[in-house]
Amino acid sequence: MDERIRHHLRKLIWIAWKRPKTRERNLIKLGLDPETAWKSSVNGRGAWWNSGQAHMNLTIKNARFARLGLYSLRFMAIR
Repeated sequence: MDERIRHHLRKLIWIAWKRPKTRERNLIKLGLDPETAWKSSVNGRGAWWNSGQAHMNLTIKNARFARLGLYSLRFMAIR
């Protein structure tokens, strides 16, 4: 369930970056190389597909969600 929630959050981020140029710029800003960022931003796939791919998982890590206060459900279950 935890992975599903993070997948959905990444999908919402992808949707918020409405234009391919914005997506490319943000992916580069988050550390992806320019060529991969461009290919990812114009691939023509939907938000759900993109949110599960490596370019999103590499740039928007779980630690980023933790910094925002969105902790892992697995971490909460262990406590």
